[in-house]
Amino acid sequence: MKKLIHIITNTNPGRKLTDVALLAFRILLSVELIVAHGLKKIGVGVSQAEQVPNPLHLPEAFNSLFADAANLVFPVFVIFGLFTRIAVLPILAVTLTGYFILHWNDALLVKDTPFMYSLCYLFLLFMGAGRYSVDHYLTKKSL
Repeated sequence: MKKLIHIITNTNPGRKLTDVALLAFRILLSVELIVAHGLKKIGVGVSQAEQVPNPLHLPEAFNSLFADAANLVFPVFVIFGLFTRIAVLPILAVTLTGYFILHWNDALLVKDTPFMYSLCYLFLLFMGAGRYSVDHYLTKKSL
């Protein structure tokens, strides 16, 4: 019984479990971003492509390209763990803009999506991709 309590309350699950959790987290999070938000921006799975909001009044072509890349291309980098900390920056730019500018005055149920994506990608920014990533392989080879 004491051992079970120790296992349940252990705050350090070990490096291997942490790396497996980071792998699963970044893959599932990024696939969800691609499927739920990215594909509809290019018209996949919907009758008409979603219009990308432009709250910062950037040139329309740049705004659309940046949002599409942040929802379709950079999550693929995160999935493979390739330049992960750099790849999350454009994603965070879009999600934080959505939260702080586009949805700031909206109800909590509307702005919770960009908030949760922002928290998750901030977590990956600080933690990195973990051992099971291209980043780890590249860093290991260069040392």
